[in-house]
Amino acid sequence: MKLRLPGRRTAAETTATATSADSSEHTAHLVKAAGKGRPTPRRSEAQGRRPGPPPPPPTTRKEAYRRMREQQAAKRADVRQAAARGDDAYLPARDRGPVRKLVRDLVDSRRNVGSWFLAIAGVALIGTFVPSAAVRGYASFLLFGFFLLLIVDSVVLNRKIKRALAERFPAGTKTRGASWYGISRATMIRRWRFPKPEVPLGADV
Repeated sequence: MKLRLPGRRTAAETTATATSADSSEHTAHLVKAAGKGRPTPRRSEAQGRRPGPPPPPPTTRKEAYRRMREQQAAKRADVRQAAARGDDAYLPARDRGPVRKLVRDLVDSRRNVGSWFLAIAGVALIGTFVPSAAVRGYASFLLFGFFLLLIVDSVVLNRKIKRALAERFPAGTKTRGASWYGISRATMIRRWRFPKPEVPLGADV
């Protein structure tokens, strides 16, 4: 039988204490890593994720001004591309919201008479400069007939927009100016519209 001196630990107790300390340290490390969701990357790893080394600081005021203009131009290009895609956060106030989005889709899904306005107006304008009175008369007749078709098509589009808005949105939704917004968009050539069309022709909106 071994005598145990006061204040001294046995080998088993020392091993148990060391194991408990290692376990506590490992648990604390796991808790710290879980709190952030991921371990802190090293400086070399963080720098390795960058597309390239950081550019050197400008040495002159002219170079600094050039860099600032390039950054502003790149930012404006990114904003315009996002707006062209229909990203609501980057659109002008007149194009924002689900109401305007629905109107754009309705217009872009149909063939609109108004999209031929520039072509017909150009032909009629050329015809007015022809010396022949008959050609000038035909040009005027063409332009007058086109405007009649444009009015009829705009009335049809207006009714379609109002009916769709009444079916899709609850009463009291702000839809003021939505019909005129759609008619104005319908008078533009499809490839020139902004934001760009997101639905193909003939789509069921």
